[in-house]
Amino acid sequence: MAIRIQLRKDHPNVWDSADPTLAAGEFGFAWDSADSASFGRLKIGDGSTSWTNLPYFYSAGDSAGNYASAGGAAGIAWGGDRGLSAGGWIELNTIEYFDITTPGNGADFGDLTVGRAGFAAVSDATYGVFLGGRYNTTPYELNTIDYVTIASTSNATDFGDLTSARNYNAGASDATYGLSSGGFDDSLADETNVIDYITIASPGNATDFGDMTSARRFHAGTNDATRGLFGGGRNVSNVNQNVIEYVTIASPGNAIDFGDLSSAAYFCSATSDATYGVFALGYVSAVDNTLEYVVTQTTGNATDFGDLTTARNQGAFSSNGTYGVFAGGYTTAATNVIDYITIASPSNATDFGDLITAAYRNAGTSGSPS
Repeated sequence: MAIRIQLRKDHPNVWDSADPTLAAGEFGFAWDSADSASFGRLKIGDGSTSWTNLPYFYSAGDSAGNYASAGGAAGIAWGGDRGLSAGGWIELNTIEYFDITTPGNGADFGDLTVGRAGFAAVSDATYGVFLGGRYNTTPYELNTIDYVTIASTSNATDFGDLTSARNYNAGASDATYGLSSGGFDDSLADETNVIDYITIASPGNATDFGDMTSARRFHAGTNDATRGLFGGGRNVSNVNQNVIEYVTIASPGNAIDFGDLSSAAYFCSATSDATYGVFALGYVSAVDNTLEYVVTQTTGNATDFGDLTTARNQGAFSSNGTYGVFAGGYTTAATNVIDYITIASPSNATDFGDLITAAYRNAGTSGSPS
């Protein structure tokens, strides 16, 4: 009789509920034949990390776009090789795209439903979603949510509304849910600590998720497969903040303290791979070039990563799980510069190319190009 090898297999929800710790080298197969995004996804144990905190291992050609990129680096479920930069000051409605794997210039993708700046962006590799923002006439804050199919260049489509109009919010995603945290809330005429969430694959209005540890705007959001991190920003007294906090994206609730950035900063930006979150401080006592990083699953203070090619803030970060690309920003004026970093290797950023249009307070995300 032929020998048959069968891996541990169950529905993703069962794995998440049981949350076992796989032995080092042990395989766990998440299988949902009714959901292409969960069809045949694999995790490999390390003997100490629980199931929900292990990253998925993706194979080439995964129908959800969660593939291993060239060179064998693991892809990420909340992004992919096509990076987007959307909107910007003042009232830009343009969306540009670029191939994160190959340095080069931006190309026209389409337009947002309304031109705006200072908003959050999230994705699930298939859809890129843009939440809130600032319009240049009263009422300045927007509750607008719109989205694009990242593989298809086209204009954005209405998705729904945030629970209230706000701008200078930050985003995070686990490839199922997208979060919008904080910002300046029109209904309060002040900063808010509210976190909203959406189901990225299902257009509709946002729902309340919980609260940040403090109300603030001009902060940055990033994530791994389970945690969303929010760092920096300005509070209701216009005081710069160094706090980093986190939530478990699949479990609505209030944020918890994670650690601190090295300096209180605002106009921050952030990106990530499956292990590390990288923050661009933006503005400390002046426009800044500092990059810092944290291990997303390990609470603690940020560590120096390197520097952007030029000091600037308010740019748009995107990632394919290997490279982080920082597009646009503000020096003494809007810039079209695009930099990139290898997220797993702390060092200074390298020139990537140029946007078509100089932009700052733009929003970035990424997804599969096919």
